[in-house]
Amino acid sequence: MNTLLIIVAIIAVILLLTGGFVQSLNFLLWVGIVLAVLAVIVFLARRLSGGRV
Repeated sequence: MNTLLIIVAIIAVILLLTGGFVQSLNFLLWVGIVLAVLAVIVFLARRLSGGRV
């Protein structure tokens, strides 16, 4: 997970330097939405399967 976070941060910095501020914020927004959806799916899967959360 830390490696993924570092990769996302590097991509955001590159977009910030080359593509501009708005594009990097847009990218980080979409990454945040995708991670939130994945977290909800994992939480529901653990909850429904009876595992500890």
